[in-house]
Amino acid sequence: MSKNEATTVKPLKEYLSTQEIAGPLMLINGVNGVKYEELAEIELPNGEVRRGRVLEVNGDKALLQLFEGATGIDIPGSKVRFLGKSVELGVSPEMLGRIFDGQGRPIDDGPEIIPEERRDINGAPINPYARDYPNEFIQTGISCIDGLNTLVRGQKLPIFSGAGLPHQQMAAQIARQATVLQSGEGFSVVFAAMGITFEEAQYFIDDFRRTGALDRAVLFMNLADDPAIERISTPRMALTAAEYLAYEMDMHVLVIMTDMTNYCEALREISAARKEIPGRRGYPGYLYTDLSSLYERAGRIKGRKGSITQIPILTMPEDDKTHPIADLTGYITEGQIILYRPLHKKGIYPPVDVMQSLSRLKDKGIGDGKTRKDHSDIFSQLFSAYARGKDAQELAVILGEASLSDLDKKYFAFAEEFDKRYIGQGEDDNRSIEETLDLGWELLVSLPKGELKRIREEYLEEFLPRFLDK
Repeated sequence: MSKNEATTVKPLKEYLSTQEIAGPLMLINGVNGVKYEELAEIELPNGEVRRGRVLEVNGDKALLQLFEGATGIDIPGSKVRFLGKSVELGVSPEMLGRIFDGQGRPIDDGPEIIPEERRDINGAPINPYARDYPNEFIQTGISCIDGLNTLVRGQKLPIFSGAGLPHQQMAAQIARQATVLQSGEGFSVVFAAMGITFEEAQYFIDDFRRTGALDRAVLFMNLADDPAIERISTPRMALTAAEYLAYEMDMHVLVIMTDMTNYCEALREISAARKEIPGRRGYPGYLYTDLSSLYERAGRIKGRKGSITQIPILTMPEDDKTHPIADLTGYITEGQIILYRPLHKKGIYPPVDVMQSLSRLKDKGIGDGKTRKDHSDIFSQLFSAYARGKDAQELAVILGEASLSDLDKKYFAFAEEFDKRYIGQGEDDNRSIEETLDLGWELLVSLPKGELKRIREEYLEEFLPRFLDK
């Protein structure tokens, strides 16, 4: 390449052939060489410049999705320039401790990030052949997760919540408390908030600053009044930053994405504007594929020290677990933590329904050398005793507590204590796994020894005497 060729910048072709605008979409005629996902600039007659991306190309027609909306755009007088690149995020170690909007622009009054490289935000799911199996315990400090539905490094474990339940507080608590137990290393946290209110955004920012968690976090904030297209790019921005920190900087990264329901609503809005044939409850038929493209970017890669662990949070409309968003998320991820409204009404935080919650990888991250050798037996016995206690409580509602046998009354009381002491804990209560397991023993000693059939005899002899006199 000659010097002249190297220094010559080819001018961008401008189009004045906008045919139609519908909602956040703009149709351009007579285009040439335009590609899917390519960025575009729309210059209005008053000099204002807006951005968009190509959603579809058909012959010489291109369909643009506008980032800032179409309000005020004059069809005959607006110029469209295609930039020859897709949406990118500039990544750098300087991102830690910073707050960005849904398009990756700093909103914390700090300096601009000087990127070490620019990455396409669409990324790619991890090749299954390159995946390393998740098997390292992550301590969240929350007993009902650590003890019963264990989170493992590289796992995708969503939280299913409902309107008005404290999933935001729980997300903030996990973000500041999460650590890999074996190494003692804390997580770098990448936090993506989609369609949340200003008050919710301020809560997260204040909490991260108050606890010092912001120093090891990267926050992407998309507010409810921001454009829907920005809501779609926000989780991809966050995952691109996480991939850089994990696989280039060798960090353990925890990605928390809230609220995935708002993200899916934005997908539905764009799909309706494109007049696509709707699927279940009006969501696009490719919802499963789209969610997979986000969730499958988590995991561990063979030969790499870093990892990405995901906790997506979604609010189930009308607390319906069969809603398409919750249903499809459950298929893609490795379990779910379900928040339960009746527990919330009783004043129990976090109101986790341990009977319906599940971590499919919990047995891979517990045991001798990872948590403690009695962990597996303890959680099995706690589940069994709690289930029987709940049955006794239901029976008491129908027949009255006086109709219960003495043993059923013990299980009834066990379930009450389990809700208050094991599930219930403060927002700033960071329990170690040792404290969680010991608490399980303290609750189980209220039952006759003959009922502890799921715990091996050698563990009963070793651990039980420590708690009998407490």
